[in-house]
Amino acid sequence: MDLTLPLAEAYAARFTSPEDDLLHDINRQTTEGHAQPHMLSGHVQGRFLSLISTILQPRYVLEIGTFTGYSALCLAEGLVTDGELHTIELRPEDAALSQANFDKSDRKNQIHLHTGDAKAIIPELPRQWDLVFIDADKTGYIDYYELVVPKLRPGGLILADNVLFHGQVLEEPVSGKNAKAIHAFNEHVQQDPRTEQVMVTLRDGILMIKKKM
Repeated sequence: MDLTLPLAEAYAARFTSPEDDLLHDINRQTTEGHAQPHMLSGHVQGRFLSLISTILQPRYVLEIGTFTGYSALCLAEGLVTDGELHTIELRPEDAALSQANFDKSDRKNQIHLHTGDAKAIIPELPRQWDLVFIDADKTGYIDYYELVVPKLRPGGLILADNVLFHGQVLEEPVSGKNAKAIHAFNEHVQQDPRTEQVMVTLRDGILMIKKKM
């Protein structure tokens, strides 16, 4: 199911602040050379992530699902001077691509890449998160959410990507493993008294979740 009109997408991109040169190169290289380029956040969503981060001015950011590093670099734009972004990637090949991209950034000393299973890595990171971006395997979303909510500061934000899952969550009944997992995640968050949320229909859907004070 096509949730976005190409003309509307192009119009949004036209009136969104541009990518810097490094992000533009990552966007191009991923689109031209990666087997799954649709997983890239891309220009408009990337500027959205950057804007949220620069508003929050976070000290500690966690990203679950690095891919080729585009979204991490966007999220890092708002870090305070001594802030840290920790990003986790399961696949060694994508982790290597990301690290090569991070090494070209002025923020490289603030970005810490972890390769492996996020469910094992998150409990080992002794940080209270200000901002978390979840964009990994869809069947793991509820587990990731439950791991990070206790370590999220009051008033902190979780951004969960692909919560419309290509429109498949709108089907009756919802079918497919990933769509079912995302729908279950959306319901799980809705019923959680610790947080409040709004679903933004940007690209494939982002669920913005704030931990209550």
